Amino acid sequence: MKNLVIVESPSKSKTIEKYLGGDFKVVSSKGHIRDLATSGKFGLGIDLDNDFKPNYIAIKGKSKTITELKKLAKESDMVYLASDPDREGEAISWHLLDVLKLKNNYSRVVFNEITKPAVEEAFKHPRLIDDNLVKSQETRRMLDRMIGFRLSKLMQSKTSGKSAGRVQSVALKLIVDREREIEAFIPEEYWTITAKFDEFDSTLFKYKDDELKINNEAEANEILNKLSDKFKVESIEEKEKKRTSRPVFITSTLQQAAVNKLNYSASKTMRIAQKLYEGVDLGSETVGLITYMRTDSTRLSPLFIDETFKFIEKNYGKEYVGYVKKSKRNENVQDAHEGIRPTSINRTPESVKQYLTNEEFKVYKLIYDRALSSLMADSKYLQTTIILDNNDYKFKSSGSVILFDGFLKTYQDNEEDDNKLPNLKGVDVITSNEILSDQHFTKAPARYSESSLIKELESLGIGRPSTYATIIDTLKSRDYVVLEDKKFVPTAIGFETTDKLQEFFSNIINVEYTANMEKDLDDIAEDKKDNIKVLRDFWNIFEDEVEDAFSNMEKKKAEETGEVCPECGSPLVKRNGRYGEFVACSNYPSCKYIKKEEKEVKEICDCPKCGGKIIEKTTRKGKVFFGCSNYPKCKVATWDLPNGEVCPKCGELLVVKKEGIKCSSCDYEK
Repeated sequence: MKNLVIVESPSKSKTIEKYLGGDFKVVSSKGHIRDLATSGKFGLGIDLDNDFKPNYIAIKGKSKTITELKKLAKESDMVYLASDPDREGEAISWHLLDVLKLKNNYSRVVFNEITKPAVEEAFKHPRLIDDNLVKSQETRRMLDRMIGFRLSKLMQSKTSGKSAGRVQSVALKLIVDREREIEAFIPEEYWTITAKFDEFDSTLFKYKDDELKINNEAEANEILNKLSDKFKVESIEEKEKKRTSRPVFITSTLQQAAVNKLNYSASKTMRIAQKLYEGVDLGSETVGLITYMRTDSTRLSPLFIDETFKFIEKNYGKEYVGYVKKSKRNENVQDAHEGIRPTSINRTPESVKQYLTNEEFKVYKLIYDRALSSLMADSKYLQTTIILDNNDYKFKSSGSVILFDGFLKTYQDNEEDDNKLPNLKGVDVITSNEILSDQHFTKAPARYSESSLIKELESLGIGRPSTYATIIDTLKSRDYVVLEDKKFVPTAIGFETTDKLQEFFSNIINVEYTANMEKDLDDIAEDKKDNIKVLRDFWNIFEDEVEDAFSNMEKKKAEETGEVCPECGSPLVKRNGRYGEFVACSNYPSCKYIKKEEKEVKEICDCPKCGGKIIEKTTRKGKVFFGCSNYPKCKVATWDLPNGEVCPKCGELLVVKKEGIKCSSCDYEK
């Protein structure tokens, strides 16, 4: 056998072997073949006294694969290491090089897409392993092992938490900090005044030249009394503006868009994208439909740009052909990647739909439409602002009209304002139908959703986008957070773990330190920093703090309730779970008894819908609300206390509010 090619994934190997022909045998390492051992000091698999030398062993279940690869390598004249085109892939190739004892009979080849032209071109430009990329990945792995092993053991011995991690714990801190912001938030009252006309509304924003804030109903009524129904048209401003399409997806923006548009989790999106990248059988050929999906770059190949410009001109017209966007280079952009795009713009979503599952089609269409729109012309719109005057009170209306849709023809981002205003040129005075005042309250900052958390992590430079899905899954599986209305809410364990880590490791488990560590890893990859010095500087600070925490962190005790377990006779103790405190057997996990709390049912009134009873209930977080005893058959519920009466207008419950008795549904006020 002349040439052996080793890739990561078995699904790639058959496709690539077809491209390369009979002189090549393509096999798979099935991902990493080695990892750090769990031997040595603290089980780190790192010789801390010998320049942090790693001790690698075969991953469980990979011994057979390694044996087979060794045999094939010995039979081959040349071995091509073709793992993924990122630092992780570079490290896999290095491990293969080391384990298979390859010398001068190897080459490293990389390609960003699995298509015949891309693979053939890659084999024309083989190179050696990039040691700096390997050192960067190795340093990341050792830092994660040091922090993960030491802090997880600490958390398990001192708290209800199960694990801690370099990026995971910072992500949890963001969620916990946001929850505390929400809890501490005090709403402020404000009012708005709106004039309603036949074709549009206009909102009060100024008195003479001063910005106006209306604090209460009395102030609103005072202003209303000074207004007439006649409004002078003070100014009409029209500006032609452009809106530029967004660049192709990178890993983080793909995950965000899939959450928002498809309701797919980050981990699900990455699984689907992996399949689209590795190859799909289209009947006449097997081909990767998208480029590599773990990337921080928005670059596009000249071939794709040229092909797409021709496609746009042919299918939409010359006026729709756009331009290549200049990249606002992020500090963390890896290597020489491209953005996530279809491997051919001519392979439209509809043309391959029959070969894809529904989920694969949706993700491919999302990627395809975004890439196509990124090279289309700007949209143009006319933005109009009308200022009206009523006794020196200034009202404003804004709207826009699309003049040329441009890229919006293929990709909508829910950011377009098409609120058309009437033509008031030549009109001096207009009459309103009514002028209304409305009460509002400022809102607390929103909890993080999966999409907004990913966006925040990326903007802060924390971790790698390719790891965000795993981090989020870990936070959920460790019971540190729960999802309520698709938003992250920290559990009691999440609060406890964060507080303990901040008590002893606030200088390490924070946004700035974690982002700087990412910069160090980038510098190692670019041969600007010594990896051993980075490890030594970290360990010298970190281990002293860990030892201090083991000695001085107060251990959380499971308080006994004075009761015994009805199943095994062991004492019952108070524990913390994802929904707060509960009582369970101290002999867990041998005995898994959990005491069910029987709460007194507090009846409020009859249910107006089904004849059941409205009773006092609590959410999982302990917040009181009032709902029907026949739930889920009857879903009558309200946050406010019902007074036992029903609304004469709509038949719903009347409830007690600070300002009086009001309907829980309509605008009726008693």
